[in-house]
Amino acid sequence: MKKLVKILMACFVLLLVAGPVLAQDEQQAAQDGQQAAQDEQAAVSQPVSYVLLGGAFGAGLIIIGAGIGIGRIGGLAVESMARQPEVAGNIQTAMIISAALIEGVTFFGLIICLILG
Repeated sequence: MKKLVKILMACFVLLLVAGPVLAQDEQQAAQDGQQAAQDEQAAVSQPVSYVLLGGAFGAGLIIIGAGIGIGRIGGLAVESMARQPEVAGNIQTAMIISAALIEGVTFFGLIICLILG
């Protein structure tokens, strides 16, 4: 499971890095004026679709990762509360704080994906 998350995060980073680079290269080519008007439109619209695809893929990975993280926190917290009911309040507080931090990072990542896309 950890290898899968690492692979998915590597793909996400690659898409976020490669998308804007492709868009900049195509925009420079269109600005040089070496292509016809139709070729310029195709060259500019194609990288934008790559960037949108990268943003959508990244947003999906972020949601999947957050779901896995919060699900594990909840499951392990309930399991530990069942083992030691006397510390259930402390575990619940730590669980809520951890889930809130994961949600904060998730929202930040989604905003980055939406801005780049």
